[in-house]
Amino acid sequence: MDRIETTLKQEEIHSPSQLGQERRLFLPGVSPLTESLGRATILLVDHVAINRQLIKGILKAGPYRLLEARTAAEAFAILDSEPVDLIIAELIMGDGGRTYGGQEFCTAVKANRRTRLIPILIITSVQGIDNEVSVLESGADEFLIKPLQPAAVRTRIRTMLRNKRAIDSLEEAETILFALAQTVEQRDKETGNHCQRLASLSVALGTALGLPEEDLVALYRGGYLHDIGKIAVPDSILFKRGELNEEEWVVMRSHTIKGEEICRPMRSLAPVLPIIRNHHEKWDGSGYPDGLAGEQIPLLSRILQLSDIYDALTSRRSYKSAYSPEAAISMLQKEAEQGWRDPELVSVFCEMVRQPNFVANSAALFAPDYEDESETAELRSMRESLARMSREVLK
Repeated sequence: MDRIETTLKQEEIHSPSQLGQERRLFLPGVSPLTESLGRATILLVDHVAINRQLIKGILKAGPYRLLEARTAAEAFAILDSEPVDLIIAELIMGDGGRTYGGQEFCTAVKANRRTRLIPILIITSVQGIDNEVSVLESGADEFLIKPLQPAAVRTRIRTMLRNKRAIDSLEEAETILFALAQTVEQRDKETGNHCQRLASLSVALGTALGLPEEDLVALYRGGYLHDIGKIAVPDSILFKRGELNEEEWVVMRSHTIKGEEICRPMRSLAPVLPIIRNHHEKWDGSGYPDGLAGEQIPLLSRILQLSDIYDALTSRRSYKSAYSPEAAISMLQKEAEQGWRDPELVSVFCEMVRQPNFVANSAALFAPDYEDESETAELRSMRESLARMSREVLK
């Protein structure tokens, strides 16, 4: 067995992937409701005080926490600082002296990953089906025309909050999965922030390839969940010094299938499942678990695989020193020549990591204090979500 294969097998033995930190990766920014619908936080957005008073009167008997905003700007400030479960907004609202449309407001709320799952109820006195259609297409969840019927308003709000609570339950299930993944990380103190670096590297390569944002999100999640199946691998195998025997390798290789089984019930993680299952396939078909070859291997799996190998090689372990970036690049290129890795993807990856300041920039991509106006809102929200999960899970 040559040196590269030995190193990679050692990485499998000694490097269970870590969760890093994220909580609700990925339905970020929405607050869980309490066990009942009571104390759900509702934000009223209307520049006319009497209209806000009317809604408050309708909801007075309900155990809701009501917040008020006169303008869209005030509403966004509240959304930045408060957990909100429902927004009730007037179709036409003021915003610092200019008219701000409800469609524009809905679009802005739904475009932000931190707030996109907050349901919005638009209220207006403007009649017309075209108007209602345009508002719903902009992201509003419900639409009511004045004069308001109090019983109908209360029923509509209770329904929207029930749906919101169901979404929050799914979010809590995701949190449990990522907490489970963190238990894998905590079994090995040497891997440091491997998953955070892996997520960063994978997203960077995906960006270089021009992948759509949904693929970048899947790569980001895959960085934390790709080795979650190692929770089912005994410590005696996971941390064994020296080579594994054939029976032990069968158990070790099963972590890809186990990980897929663990995450499959979560529909929101469907794009991540191929990453979890197939990130140990090889270009020549000699990998596992399915023996896929060439383009049969999902692209996202190939991207994460290269990032995983590069980070493993350039990180220090008790059984090896860290390879230099150039040495790691050389080893990846040799594996491509041997038929193990996608040669075109290896070329792009190696060119990417050779860029000046690449290491510093990739490490900073998800750092809490990293600010870059050119960064997309999606990636920025993913970084914020990572920080929030770190606080929640590591408590």
